[in-house]
Amino acid sequence: MPYLPAIFLGLVQGAAEFLPVSSSAHLILAPWLFGFPDPGLAFDVALHSGTLVAVILHFYKDWINIFRLALKNFKSNPNDKISNFENTQYERNMFWLLILATIPGVLAGYFLESYAESLFRSPVLVATTLSAVGLILYLVDKYHTHRKNLRQISWRDSLLIGLSQAAAVIPGVSRSGATITAGLAMGLNRQSAARFSFLLSMPIILGATVKQFPDFWQSGINLPLFLAVAASAISGYLAIKYLLRFIERASYAIFFWYRLALAAVVLAVYFSRI
Repeated sequence: MPYLPAIFLGLVQGAAEFLPVSSSAHLILAPWLFGFPDPGLAFDVALHSGTLVAVILHFYKDWINIFRLALKNFKSNPNDKISNFENTQYERNMFWLLILATIPGVLAGYFLESYAESLFRSPVLVATTLSAVGLILYLVDKYHTHRKNLRQISWRDSLLIGLSQAAAVIPGVSRSGATITAGLAMGLNRQSAARFSFLLSMPIILGATVKQFPDFWQSGINLPLFLAVAASAISGYLAIKYLLRFIERASYAIFFWYRLALAAVVLAVYFSRI
C-alpha cells in the first residue's frame, strides 16, 4: 500500500478505536469512499497493534494497580472490608471482572471471523449499525442515571458489558461504542464507562493481534505498514487522553450526530453508484 493511504488509515484506526464511532467501519469505508484498495482484515488487525501500544502506554499504571489488587485478594480474607483497598479507584476484583467481560468477545471473534471478513463489510450494513448504535448511545447517555464508579461495578455489569463487546464483530457497532453504551446502561458514570471500555480493549486487541500475526508477517512487514502502525499508536493515545477529558464536561451526543452524518454520506454515495 502507498505511504499516504497507509498513514491515513493508521490515524483513522487509532482515533476511531477509542472514540465510539467504530474503527472497523472507518477502515472499510475509507478505501471505499476514496477509491484505494481495501487492505483487508489482516491489515486492520496490524493497525490494532498500534492501538494496543496506545492503551498500554496510557494505562500501564492502572494495570499494575489492578494486578496488585488481584494479588492482594489471594493473600487477604475475602470478607475484608473495601476500606483495605481505599487507595484505588478500582473494584478489588477488577482483574477478574475484565477477564469475564473479555470472554464473549473472544468467542464472537472466533466463531464469526469469516463473516467479519466478507458479509459484515457491506457499506449498507455499516451505515445501518452506525446510526442504530449511535442512537442507543445517545438515549442511554441522555436519559439513564449514571452514578456508579469502578469500585461499584458488579459481576453482572461486567458480563453484560462483555456481551455488548461481542456485538462489535459487526462493523459500525463499535467496540468502544457498544461497551461504553452498556456501561452507561449499567449505571456507570461517563468517565468510568469509558475507562472500563479502554481497559477491556487491551486483552481483546492483544488476542486479535497475536492470532492474526502469522498472516500479516507472511504478507510482509514493510515501511508503509510500520508507519501506519506508528500513526495508529499516536492517534490512539491522543484519543484516549482527550476523550477522558472531554466527557468530564460534555455528553456523548456529538458522537451520535457524527455517526448519523457518516451513515447518511455512506448511503448517499452507495445509492449514487448503483
